[in-house]
Amino acid sequence: MQAKAQVDSDRARALEVFRAVIEAGSFSGAARALDLTPSAVSRTVDRIEARLGVRLLIRTTRLLTLTAEGQAYLAAARRILNDLDDTEQTIADQGAPRGRLRVSASLSHGRLCVVPLLGDFARRYPHILIDFNLTDEVVDIAGGQADVGIRFGQLADSGLVARKLGTSRRMIVAAPGYLARHGTPMVPRDLEQHNCLNFNFRRSEPIWPFQFEGRGLVLGVRGSIEANNGETLGQLALAGVGITRVGAFSVADDLAAGRLVSLLEEFNPGDVEEIHAVFVGGLNLPARIRVFVDFLAEKLSAAMPT
Repeated sequence: MQAKAQVDSDRARALEVFRAVIEAGSFSGAARALDLTPSAVSRTVDRIEARLGVRLLIRTTRLLTLTAEGQAYLAAARRILNDLDDTEQTIADQGAPRGRLRVSASLSHGRLCVVPLLGDFARRYPHILIDFNLTDEVVDIAGGQADVGIRFGQLADSGLVARKLGTSRRMIVAAPGYLARHGTPMVPRDLEQHNCLNFNFRRSEPIWPFQFEGRGLVLGVRGSIEANNGETLGQLALAGVGITRVGAFSVADDLAAGRLVSLLEEFNPGDVEEIHAVFVGGLNLPARIRVFVDFLAEKLSAAMPT
């Protein structure tokens, strides 16, 4: 029994070493992170490859590259180590929720809507360390890159649990100065004569939807600038560069102050995106994840502009 426990401990340590090598990008970097020698790290990876009978890493003098088998092993290592951490943390959460909580949110929504809430959350749960990352890249929650992701729009099929946090309405806006120079579009097709600023996401096409004369209309638009987040597009519209279509949350303050005005609202098709928190569920869901998602659902559903 003792020998088996030692083997299990050694394999868990091997998983930790392999993950550290990939995250550090080198054996020496992993060694520094784990307080080991580079030779000890190298021997650990050699033993893993020998036990599995496959090569996990292609090593050159400058770079480490994962093989297909290495990618599968890394995903499993992250999942197993995260499950182990979560299980231990769940058991340790006898009183107040505690531990590191890794959260990923989009640039605009995260900065404008989530960051202002974090202080309140930190005061409620002082034993939780919030590790907050703003990015418009889709992080791999199932692969262990974050504990909670805040996602917009239709969710891809996955094994993740999704909790609805609210909705975000899209609207078309421009600065009064731009409209004074170029005229105000009165019907959707007037936009063909304007500089329409759009998103540059691969999944996003330069088309804007409308409800016109009792039926749906999808209008192609063109402009001089594209960007990867609504806050940037709102700033460009505020500067008088053009007209844009963004989530209401990203321009709410400027609309209220009259620095931007909404356009073509009578033709708005009720275009909304749902907002979800996604995370790995299960019986061992750490308390820190549960209370954070509950907190977001409480605060964001009340705060999101419509």
